[in-house]
Amino acid sequence: MKSRSLSILILAVLTSFKGWSQRDTVAPMQSPTELMCDLVAADRFYSANGYFTNVPPINTSNKNIQSVLIYNNQPAFSWELKAATKAQKQTAYQLLISDNIKQLDQDTGNVWNSGKVAAEKSTGILFRGIALKPNTVYYWKVKVWNNRNEVSPFSSTASFVTADELVDYKNPSYPLQITEQRPVSIKENKGLYQIDFGKDAFSQLKLQLYSKIGGDTVIVRLGEMLDGNGNINRRPPGKVRYAKYALILEKGKHTYQLNIHKDAYNTRPVAIKMPDYIGEVLPFRYLEVENYKYPLASEAVTRLFVHYKFDDEGSFFHSSDSTLNTIWDLCKYSIKATSFLGIYVDGDRERIPYEADAYINQLSHYAVDKEFSMARNSHEYLITNPTWPTEWHLQSVLMAWNDYLYTGDSRSIAHYYKDLQAKTLVGLTDSTGLISTLTGKVTADFKKAIHLNNDNLKDIVDWPRNTETDGFVFTKYNSVVNAFHYRALVVMQQIATALGKTADAQIYQKAAERTKKAFYKMFFDNKRQIFVDGIGTDHASLHANAFALALGIVDNKDQSTVMAHIRSRGMACSVYGSQFLLDGIYNAGDGAYGLSLLTSQTDRSWFNMIRAGSTITMEAWDNKFKPNQDWNHAWGAAPANIISRKLMGIEPISPGWENFVVKPQIAGLAHASITVPTIKGAIKASYSQSENDFEVSVSIPGNTTAEVYLPLKRGKKNKVLLNGYPVKIKKINNLVVVKGLQAGNHQLKIKYQ
Repeated sequence: MKSRSLSILILAVLTSFKGWSQRDTVAPMQSPTELMCDLVAADRFYSANGYFTNVPPINTSNKNIQSVLIYNNQPAFSWELKAATKAQKQTAYQLLISDNIKQLDQDTGNVWNSGKVAAEKSTGILFRGIALKPNTVYYWKVKVWNNRNEVSPFSSTASFVTADELVDYKNPSYPLQITEQRPVSIKENKGLYQIDFGKDAFSQLKLQLYSKIGGDTVIVRLGEMLDGNGNINRRPPGKVRYAKYALILEKGKHTYQLNIHKDAYNTRPVAIKMPDYIGEVLPFRYLEVENYKYPLASEAVTRLFVHYKFDDEGSFFHSSDSTLNTIWDLCKYSIKATSFLGIYVDGDRERIPYEADAYINQLSHYAVDKEFSMARNSHEYLITNPTWPTEWHLQSVLMAWNDYLYTGDSRSIAHYYKDLQAKTLVGLTDSTGLISTLTGKVTADFKKAIHLNNDNLKDIVDWPRNTETDGFVFTKYNSVVNAFHYRALVVMQQIATALGKTADAQIYQKAAERTKKAFYKMFFDNKRQIFVDGIGTDHASLHANAFALALGIVDNKDQSTVMAHIRSRGMACSVYGSQFLLDGIYNAGDGAYGLSLLTSQTDRSWFNMIRAGSTITMEAWDNKFKPNQDWNHAWGAAPANIISRKLMGIEPISPGWENFVVKPQIAGLAHASITVPTIKGAIKASYSQSENDFEVSVSIPGNTTAEVYLPLKRGKKNKVLLNGYPVKIKKINNLVVVKGLQAGNHQLKIKYQ
């Protein structure tokens, strides 16, 4: 957990919970729900070329039917525990698996009967039964005991299908889906139909058209941008998409599906390709149909939106600031809209995975949907297919820890442990205690260890380097790279500890301490009390300070001067850099400045993306900052996770959300509400404030525990009520924390007197 800049008073409130539970009406123990196998929730999911079907394949190699397949010899199981009453905690479980549903219905697990297992863990439960067979349907269910020794009924039956070959470790994935959409508006103007689908999407198109005699030529145009006359922009800037097709109609009424042309650049060998069962797609919002002589109804126009599995209702955010609400909607939709390949890519221009894109995409995806397979598959792909920027290898370590923290499933960090060790780049450390790519240490063996085969490491800081680095001075030793190196060492210590590798954990702890000491020695300007870009320069960019703050290397005593410098630079970074800028700002407790950047309406803002006409986050703040940018880049969607994790303050403390924090920094918002999807269930929180009080309502899922931070007012007597009962407090630096809040709905209120 990141270090906090403010002193906190920990209240001993656990003794009160017993009394609250006694006052509750005791409800019957409920069955576990939302069963998942290997982090996928589909129950025998079958798809025919993107469309759901109830017809199972004859075998798992049937290319006409796509299934969610389990590849692991030892799959892992997870479930949610509904919180019928306060303080409900799992103490044991029993899991049954059978290859015969009739036997399972009789509570017989002929493949695995775990028996009653005394454990609080409800995520990442490893299979321990007899060997699974390939190409087989298995059925399973689970029941649990709670902390009052009550036992639930068994859950509903779930099932999974094994692949035709089983291995020690391989993740499943969902087939891509097609959602058919109708236009939100159709206008006819002198023989030209102008059609708007409301939002951009990676899609295909079907048209139902009529011709009396046949041979008519209809012109179809697709685009992401309009020109000044309200028509599709036929020469859009950069890589904003436009395409034109000619349809020759047959006699009578027929349905025509466009054969989307492939782009030569984003279908290169290094690019991720669309699967054959879907075919090529194009991002477009607008459609024009020209030279069509007959009425064109909405029912005759169908856009085929291609995306990964996504629950539109799985998350929610609303506040008293309409601009912030619109930005949340933009970023949430961007995560769904850019999932068209089933793996995180940079956007439509290249369709290549990059670590920096994947890191932001991962955090934002977790914030808006209970879906983990796409993030895991993207992260693991990049471990062995990395890109060239130095810092982005280090981000693989951060993504690995996020995967474990949000899922509670340690198999990925265990499987890739040696790779993650190499990705800390400790092999580049020299006598300074820092790392550099310019000291002759990037050898062939080193590159092989980090799977960098055809490229050389090069520091990036931000992108584009020539316009978005706030004048960063690149030297032999780079402060931003070393801030990432420090954070990777800290995280690697946590990974080693989680895997029981105590000796390794101690090594990484000491290495992190040495790196921090060297970082301060080489980069900290004692006179100005801020960080410079590198050894041999006195230039202090936004990036040198913001990344250091975000990655936890800045001491509490130096945060005020570092933050003052950061505020003086504004948004002098790219949309990628904004992730770390905002992380650092909120880590330092400056929610007011964070909110001002989130809701800014300058040309460097998310509002500007909307103003320009995009409905998916852009690759850059504006076309003028990156002339070849595309309009469908999820690395621009940082607010999706910043709003959830920082402004609303909801983050996991321990793996699998067993413990989490609620630390609102809503600044000037009068009220705000959020639903955060987690592997343990949805967390719901609402905040409201006035001159006289601050109120928090939080719904805590079963089998989790929360600690809630509350803001106090200086110069006021503060009275805290927890579920209507007063709690004695002492004022320390405007924060108080209530620890040990268990499952159920809780209300906390501070009255300022």
